[in-house]
Amino acid sequence: MKLTNKILIGCAIILVSATNILSQDVSINLGKNEIGINQYFTITIQVENDRLKQYSDFPDIEGFIKRGTSSSTTTNYINGRMSSTQGLTQNYQATEKGTFLLEPFFMTINGKEVKSEGTQIVVGDAVQRQARQSPFGRDPFEDMFGNRSEPEEFVDIKADAFVALTMDKDEVYVGEGFTATLAFYVAEANRAEMRFYDLANQITEIVKTVKPPNCWEENFSIDQISGEPVTINNRNYTRYKIYQTAYYPLTLQDIKFPSVGLKMIKYKVAKNPSFFGRNRQEDYETFYSKPKTVKVVDLPPHPLKEQVAVGNYSLDEKISTQELATGQSFNYGFDIVGEGNISSIEAPNPPENDVFDFYAPNVTQRINRASGKVRGVKSYDFYAIPNEPGDYKLSDFFSWVFFNPSTDSYDTLSSNYSIKVTGESRKNLSIASNDLGDFYDEIANADNDLSSIDGNDWVTVIVNIFIALILGFTAYLLFKKTA
Repeated sequence: MKLTNKILIGCAIILVSATNILSQDVSINLGKNEIGINQYFTITIQVENDRLKQYSDFPDIEGFIKRGTSSSTTTNYINGRMSSTQGLTQNYQATEKGTFLLEPFFMTINGKEVKSEGTQIVVGDAVQRQARQSPFGRDPFEDMFGNRSEPEEFVDIKADAFVALTMDKDEVYVGEGFTATLAFYVAEANRAEMRFYDLANQITEIVKTVKPPNCWEENFSIDQISGEPVTINNRNYTRYKIYQTAYYPLTLQDIKFPSVGLKMIKYKVAKNPSFFGRNRQEDYETFYSKPKTVKVVDLPPHPLKEQVAVGNYSLDEKISTQELATGQSFNYGFDIVGEGNISSIEAPNPPENDVFDFYAPNVTQRINRASGKVRGVKSYDFYAIPNEPGDYKLSDFFSWVFFNPSTDSYDTLSSNYSIKVTGESRKNLSIASNDLGDFYDEIANADNDLSSIDGNDWVTVIVNIFIALILGFTAYLLFKKTA
């Protein structure tokens, strides 16, 4: 046993020495260039004391087919100091026997461009693999380089991870927004290797499943999935947000979200890993979220209960001038700013009046979806003309009622501007502009006494004579036609 330990220690020293001599921080290593037709040629990229974060494509070799990759990690403690090497190996299978040339090539590894001088590869007859026998039991070189005759056995490692559909509110008013987030959580202590699988199509199906029909939606459009550290129940996790949206219930019905599944690629690992062998096997596992319900409650009584917007809003107003004469125009901007369903906000409606002529406003809106909130501004730009001189408060003409869920009460946004109008009234000008002419001017001079037509006998005589002539002429025509 002591002798075996000495052999293992000696091998470790040899490997460490070779690594110190040959390897760099980032390197490309080529495998044996004389292989059998049944053996792989390999290209391995290695990174020392860092993770393999990014690398460009492995080169294509004429006469060879790429046959998958394998990864390895080596950690050494020398004189109390730790060093590590992470490698990725691309396997190539020859399609025929012969001599092939791997041209010099470059690869970008963790942002560094590394060159390999290439090599000449000789592919010969198939090599018969024979198991080595060691007088001391298992040969350490077989463990290290994977030259074992027995089939590889892979084991499943339990994933310390879960998927969750979370809401920022469990109860909302009709029209009040809440944010739903679907995310995958991986514990800091997780040992299982996983990656996302066909995520675009999965998200499409998940959205169809969870989207409630009675809600307005504002999607946060997650284009790139990246991890962020979070702490749950005093445990550290990395959260990967997959889908996030804000929902605004339009009816008084609870919002029910079913359980949804997220399929992940999960790797099994070799029971007896080797340095150059296949150390993992691709498998799948589906993680399921728990069903959720958001309770929807009715708004308190109010005359405008069915019309008001729900949210937390403030007023930002502007006016072109506060002093003007009758007949002069001015612009007034009524901007509603805040958090809520900006798209559903309706314009303030000034009442009918004789003081101002208000025209339909120009409307613009800007919506910002960030940090799980939907905020924005809806702007109404009014054009108006005063008709009567005087001092006026625009709050008599412009006000907007909404329900604020933060205070559980209704609130009103009213203008703070006042306008001073000088000049003559435009009321008479309005009447004059509608003058219909001299004919109607004579109406005032006409006699409006009622009189009877019974005394006008001559009119009756004339009418009777006219009717008799028509009847006689008609009878003559009929007689002549029959004759």
